[in-house]
Amino acid sequence: MTSYYYGWKIVAALFVILLFSSGFGFYNHAVMLQALIVDKALPITVASTAVSIFFLSSGLIGLAVSSAIEKYDVRYVITAGAAIAAVSLCGIAYVETPWQLFICYSLFGVGWCASGLLPATTLVTRWFEHKRAVALSVTSTGLSVGGVLITPISALLIEHRGIEFSVAIFAAIYFLGTVPVCWWLLKDDPGDIGLTADGHKLDPSDFQAVKGQTLASAMTGRYFWGLSVAYIFLMLAQVGGIAHHYGIVGTYLSTDQAAIALGVIPVASIIGRLAGGYLLGYFSSKLFSIAMMILQSMSLASLASASTVPVFIISLALFGITIGNLLMLQPLLIAETFGRREYSRIYSVSNFMSTLGVAAGPILMGVVYTQFDSYEGAYHVASLAGLLGLLIFLFAIFPNKRGHQA
Repeated sequence: MTSYYYGWKIVAALFVILLFSSGFGFYNHAVMLQALIVDKALPITVASTAVSIFFLSSGLIGLAVSSAIEKYDVRYVITAGAAIAAVSLCGIAYVETPWQLFICYSLFGVGWCASGLLPATTLVTRWFEHKRAVALSVTSTGLSVGGVLITPISALLIEHRGIEFSVAIFAAIYFLGTVPVCWWLLKDDPGDIGLTADGHKLDPSDFQAVKGQTLASAMTGRYFWGLSVAYIFLMLAQVGGIAHHYGIVGTYLSTDQAAIALGVIPVASIIGRLAGGYLLGYFSSKLFSIAMMILQSMSLASLASASTVPVFIISLALFGITIGNLLMLQPLLIAETFGRREYSRIYSVSNFMSTLGVAAGPILMGVVYTQFDSYEGAYHVASLAGLLGLLIFLFAIFPNKRGHQA
């Protein structure tokens, strides 16, 4: 093995890429939509629908993106995605009608998918086997760092310069923050520099078969469907809880307390994900997943019924820990179980299913809040959704009658 494995440069580059793609393509929605409501006079229902369209389009395009990743150098895919995302962001400045907004957001979702988590996790799967959990944890930490750094800066820029000027800046930063580092550091496969995964030298005389299952084979088993359906409910609980935590923080805490509390989730997510990557070197990924699913359900239930500020803050922190780890665990579980042969295809289908939960979570919790005029019921629903996801996952890994995992 080489003294310094180039794969860690891949991880560093992907960290930066996810920082920008996530900062603008996930955490920045609340800031932009509030500006659309104020500056463009669009109804809140239209603005919220645009976000759902964004996530659904990103999920739908995933299979096409995964096919492109298998056929072409991933740098071309990421560059095309960043370009589409940048153009769609610029287009938001000229939006005047709901259908124009929906077109921009659907294209934004396509670009985000092609320049975000799907190519990033595919590359980590290609370059790492034994230290895949650590590599994924460091790579995906860029997601949370993007939220911490970009969202407040975006809010200030929109406040002082308006959305029409700001989205052009967002587009430029997205493209320039993603594409140069992509071409500077990324390489499509360790074989390109004469290595196998984890840095072993590639013997040209040895046929290196790509290990793993095909998508068709994976879809015949109970585990693929159990994991994918479980993540529908896990993401419903997670994204719903994130989307409404601004509201619940403002409801239960004073202005000064709320200012501190809003930083708890992203900071806990960063710490939790890095710690999770370390712990996965010592514990089974499935057992660790079960622990995170239990903790998510418990933390959401605790948020619903918290009666003191310390309990509320601790509950936010525990919820943040699960956010970072559950996002990392889905691609890790898929890579460990099905291998790298058609990883991008398998992950894209599974991720599309979980996108249904991403899109439904904020809406469902909003409906429950409206019905009961309280976040308590909404967060109890999220907790139950997370518990249902746990039960489905347990069913997926439970041995069948022959003693083998389904």
